[in-house]
Amino acid sequence: MNECYYDKHMDFFYNRTKTDTADEWTGAQLIGVLCFGTFFCLFIFISNSLVIAAVVKNKRFHFPFYYLLANLAAADFFAGIAYVFLMFHTGPVSKTLTVNRWFLRQGLLDTSLTASLVNLLVIAVERHMSIMRMKIHSNLTKKRVTFLIISIWAIAIFMGAVPTLGWNCLCDITVCSSLAPIYSRSYLVFWSVLNLVVFFIMVVVYIRIYMYVQRKTNVLSSHTSGSISRRRTPVKLMKTVMTVLGAFVVCWTPGLVVLLLDGLNCTDCGIQNVKRWFLLLALLNSVMNPIIYSYKDDEMWATMKRMICCSSEDKSQDRRSSRIPSTVLCRSTDTSGHYIEDGIIQGTICGKGDLGDKGNS
Repeated sequence: MNECYYDKHMDFFYNRTKTDTADEWTGAQLIGVLCFGTFFCLFIFISNSLVIAAVVKNKRFHFPFYYLLANLAAADFFAGIAYVFLMFHTGPVSKTLTVNRWFLRQGLLDTSLTASLVNLLVIAVERHMSIMRMKIHSNLTKKRVTFLIISIWAIAIFMGAVPTLGWNCLCDITVCSSLAPIYSRSYLVFWSVLNLVVFFIMVVVYIRIYMYVQRKTNVLSSHTSGSISRRRTPVKLMKTVMTVLGAFVVCWTPGLVVLLLDGLNCTDCGIQNVKRWFLLLALLNSVMNPIIYSYKDDEMWATMKRMICCSSEDKSQDRRSSRIPSTVLCRSTDTSGHYIEDGIIQGTICGKGDLGDKGNS
């Protein structure tokens, strides 16, 4: 029977796998990385708090898409907490950690990253459902959205806890990975491949959305005179999709590939030399999400500016009905949250005035 090493400190596992814990990562390099991480963690806390507050404050954001957007902001806020915890438990400190403390450190990271990824997938599916039905918002009720949000966090917590629950190498140190010296290599392969598959699904969903919108816009243009806004819709949609996908490709793929290579026991890939920087690159995704999904929305940005400046605005906007008026549906905007209004919504909903109101469940 294999011997288990639950009572060992992390120095035992780091020394055995010859994992670099950055003993030399001191002085100016350490200070620079800590300052970099601290700045972006503060930005994550502030920006995502503003997104959540804006969704709560503005009744026009009380729709499934914005509830999921607020949950994405909550996931990124949690990611900031995970990164702060990591900053105080990394480098030379890593060797002094107990097994349970190290599991907590990595579990927080895995939970936060999984929550963000799954939430983005749900947002993509929600956008797909809405667009295919030619509505601004899907028919998801508040109960269903609440169930989805709870499910997102249940999946994220479970994925973060899987190694702690037994999928580790504490009782078989011959299968320990290099980057995560108490994680089984098979788990790293599973986790990285699973996330890459989810990412691929998101790419397919957004490509399908773009192709559908482009096809619909071309059909509408052949039967109408076509405004400049409608003709620009495919370009604006492509920019939004490419921004979302580009951020994910740049921030997530390198780290996932490194984990996959480590899981495959690639000893000549030099993964130890890039692991810190790819982790910081993943941190940038939580920084970019509020910008991509919120700050491009003019009304979201205006709501956040009012909260920042503490200015007294006309209270009539806050007293508006949560149902979007037909005049708003027919108005062209450049926002990512309402990009459908520029094309399909203009040509379809404005011609079928009751469609928009049916999507406000």
